[in-house]
Amino acid sequence: ATIELALCATLFSLLIGIPAGVIAAVNRNSVFDHGVMGISLTGYSMPIFWWGLLLILLFSVQLGWTPVSGRIAVTHFIEPTTGFLLIDTLLMGNIRAFLNAIWHLILPSFVLSTVIMPILARLTRASMLEVLRQDYVRTAEAKGLRYNVVIIRHALKNALLPIVTVVGLQLGGLLGGALLTETIFSWPGMGLWTYRAILSRDYPIVQGAVLVSAT
Repeated sequence: ATIELALCATLFSLLIGIPAGVIAAVNRNSVFDHGVMGISLTGYSMPIFWWGLLLILLFSVQLGWTPVSGRIAVTHFIEPTTGFLLIDTLLMGNIRAFLNAIWHLILPSFVLSTVIMPILARLTRASMLEVLRQDYVRTAEAKGLRYNVVIIRHALKNALLPIVTVVGLQLGGLLGGALLTETIFSWPGMGLWTYRAILSRDYPIVQGAVLVSAT
């Protein structure tokens, strides 16, 4: 459950953080650039437990768009084959359960993604600004290539190296740092398991969780 949550949070971060950083770099010193960097700084500074509760109040309580907690509705029984609900529901051919699992996954994965999304946006912007000054980018523009092709195929491709490195490091951090998110959303993963072990002073479980997280 924790791996599934962390992978989906990473996917959210990539889909939002990298395009935002690219557009901010291309439109340097514009309103969008300052807005993205300001939002990134705000998002990175926000305590995740407070941010998670605000989103629950808005999307779950007030609007009723997402579930408040849990991993899937109790009306669905899924045979645990791989442990990943999204995969197990597809293996069973239960599309309704698959969509329900996604519905439960959206809000907690988005909240967890805010841990690394601002980092990716700022790093992408900095990396793109450095690459856009290189000679091969100017050469590609001088050859008459379309601007979108120059940005995506030449600039972004070479700017991805530090981004991929950071994503790998942050993914490991998400696996060990999902305790607050899982506790808020009652997500039955390693974080919630560790939190309950701490409350009940079950030291062997706490030691095992710390060892796995550190590894």
